[in-house]
Amino acid sequence: MASLSSAPSDTLEFLPLEGETRQLFILLHGVGATPASMRPLAEALRAAFPQAAILAPAGFEAYDGGPAGRQWFSVRGVDEANRAERVLQALPPLVDYIRASQARFHLLQSDTALAGFSQGAIMALEAVGAHDGLAGRVLAFSGRYARLPQWAPQYTTIHLLHGANDNVIQATHTEQAQARLNELHGDATIDIATRIGHELHPALIQRAIVRLQTCVPLRSWEAALGLNQHPPSGSVIH
Repeated sequence: MASLSSAPSDTLEFLPLEGETRQLFILLHGVGATPASMRPLAEALRAAFPQAAILAPAGFEAYDGGPAGRQWFSVRGVDEANRAERVLQALPPLVDYIRASQARFHLLQSDTALAGFSQGAIMALEAVGAHDGLAGRVLAFSGRYARLPQWAPQYTTIHLLHGANDNVIQATHTEQAQARLNELHGDATIDIATRIGHELHPALIQRAIVRLQTCVPLRSWEAALGLNQHPPSGSVIH
């Protein structure tokens, strides 16, 4: 069982009702949204991992595209040339928040998972790219890299999840990310759901839970079996 607490800055929190906290999930919403938009994922994670602390903070900036919602960085006038710099400028307070949350619950980076949707997925991917090992897992829903990475995190398993019919951030971005991470010998999986658009769809959430429960990190797989190859990583959800 878990309890919902009211935290500062409109953070949505689910904490274990009793016993020690063993895992930390930090959920990052999309642009113009609020922590409440991550509730379906938070509920699924709470059911699957009852001893986890699940935090969904509000984006650190007011959304500049309307009167409500929050954002991690401005998308006004954003393009391929300036996106990476905007993300870089937005990362420090998020990294500080992640590290403070790890200290709060006395958990290691390897016990931490970042899960982001859309702009939140961008932030999660770029955070572990800039700080290798900041989290043991990343769940990137309907997201992309601000710029395709030049190196892959060695201490983070990345799970890429996308709707095939996404017309906001096309699934080709996720496919390109997986291809690049494979080239760099990164640890990543990819799941593309057919007939799903730009949404935190239950099918993708369920697939993410399966990935968390069943995927052995590549570094552990290789150490145990003496392999120099990836375990199976991709699938299409029908």
